[in-house]
Amino acid sequence: MAEFYRKKKKICQMCAGKDVDYKDVMIVSKYITEKGKIMPRRMTGACAKHQRHIAQQIKYARYMALIPYVK
Repeated sequence: MAEFYRKKKKICQMCAGKDVDYKDVMIVSKYITEKGKIMPRRMTGACAKHQRHIAQQIKYARYMALIPYVK
């Protein structure tokens, strides 16, 4: 019975071939909440390596004032 309720595992989008760059605000904004916080791995579905990369790109975008620190 438990087999029917098993959630499908999320695939890391960056391992699949997509890239996150701080200059692309639309992609970077998908990985932050409405309050401006960085989403955790369990919500983004990224692997540990790429979650660190996403966080770094978000921080670059904040520093360059492409996205706000707080909304």
